[in-house]
Amino acid sequence: METFLKTIGALNDETRLRILRFIDINKKVCVCDVENSFDMIQSRVSRHLKILREGGFLKVERIGRWAYYSIREPLDEFRKSILKEMSYLDMPVPPLKEVCDDKECDK
Repeated sequence: METFLKTIGALNDETRLRILRFIDINKKVCVCDVENSFDMIQSRVSRHLKILREGGFLKVERIGRWAYYSIREPLDEFRKSILKEMSYLDMPVPPLKEVCDDKECDK
């Protein structure tokens, strides 16, 4: 029950839906890329990413001092169906504005 509630709770915010769709489209993004693309401060982005991770949607990979987020694999059918349904929503998702690369990051 708790897992289900965390999943539903993670979806109860338009910004989180947009971030989740953004990550689904771009596959693997650095936190600073999300900040730059959404024009949001790091603490706010990190909070949304934490909730989405706890909701079972995201995995985080730390490479050096950077954290990269992507859709968790394997993903259960319930979450897969949510991502599929989200793809049909008329929801504005900004283009990826990359800040990070393998060698350098502004953060």
